[in-house]
Amino acid sequence: MSEYRIQVHDSPTEIPAVHWDALLAQQKHPTPFLRHAYLSALETSGSATPATGWDPKFLTLWHNGNLHAGLALYLKSHSYGEYVFDWAWADAHHRHRLPYYPKALAAIPFTPVPGTRLLARDEHSRAALAEAFRHLARELGLSSAHLLFMDACDEAVLASQGWLIREGLQFHWTQDPEHPVMDFAQLLSGMHRHKRKNIAQERRRVADAGVSFTVHEGSAIDEDLWDFFYQRYCGTYAAHHSSPYLSRDFFSRMAQDLPQHWVLFVARRQGQPVAASLIAIDRRTGWAWGRYWGATEHIPCLHFEACYYQPLAWCIAQGFNRFEGGAQGEHKMARGLLPVRTASAHWIRDSRFEAAIAEFLAREGTGMEAYADELRERSPFKKPSTDAA
Repeated sequence: MSEYRIQVHDSPTEIPAVHWDALLAQQKHPTPFLRHAYLSALETSGSATPATGWDPKFLTLWHNGNLHAGLALYLKSHSYGEYVFDWAWADAHHRHRLPYYPKALAAIPFTPVPGTRLLARDEHSRAALAEAFRHLARELGLSSAHLLFMDACDEAVLASQGWLIREGLQFHWTQDPEHPVMDFAQLLSGMHRHKRKNIAQERRRVADAGVSFTVHEGSAIDEDLWDFFYQRYCGTYAAHHSSPYLSRDFFSRMAQDLPQHWVLFVARRQGQPVAASLIAIDRRTGWAWGRYWGATEHIPCLHFEACYYQPLAWCIAQGFNRFEGGAQGEHKMARGLLPVRTASAHWIRDSRFEAAIAEFLAREGTGMEAYADELRERSPFKKPSTDAA
């Protein structure tokens, strides 16, 4: 690492946006959630700050005045908003009177979206960045360091450096390049008959309730629509007796700085909005991500329509090739989203805990493989030429 000048930043705003975004654009799996404006908005809106348990310590590696690598890094005083659960690890540390928090976390706050995390110009600088990450955790005396929802390039580097790898599952729809579907009806035609029937029944219940949808992209999402969405977003958290992670100001900043990455589906009955579902998009890569939703009242099957069927139909019509449904949710399979492996990497300072966690991850990984195999056997889609359903 001696050829690099390593910097630790107490805020993403300390890093020039033009350098950060140019580096992000070079990655194999960039997402808009690592855009400088997105990360900065999380902090400046008060959503991800030391006060909320997210203390920015962004890492950058420079050479001859050029940014060669960068990492969105936080010191965490809890494990909320991560979607890779390590509460048991924290509890084990505390039972042995060892502090688990603060820990180092390389992740996008509140955003379980897979993609490149170790932003780097080449594999050499990616490896150097991973080393700098672990070195910083050691230097600060932290219990552990974690990198969540990484891509294959990140995983290869971290595994080679001895990090523990943890597997997870999400549910995504991916366009088949050899046999693409041209509309939602064609997507359904590839499913088993009983799955098609269930989806048709769910959609009919929403239509029979007098609900229709309008779609608003980018700058067409005006302040009134953002206000309505945010009220419903907060309502979803309130229904689960919790508080929303993101502030209204965060979404105002998204509307101002990154409008091109948002699409809002608004459910209306008798002309009045009754629900909203927000997805993020990247037209350059053809990827879309389900994010947040909420409703003014319970309407049977409206959640499925707003969060899966409407976005999927829109993505297919718009030529997108991927729609990610977010963390957890086996119920997404019956609605056309299939299991996809995710991965995170973990460095544990104490060798005794590292050994115990490594053993746990080996058992968990075996169970995860069996679970994934079981899910694939339950695919809603017919097998080509062998299942006439």
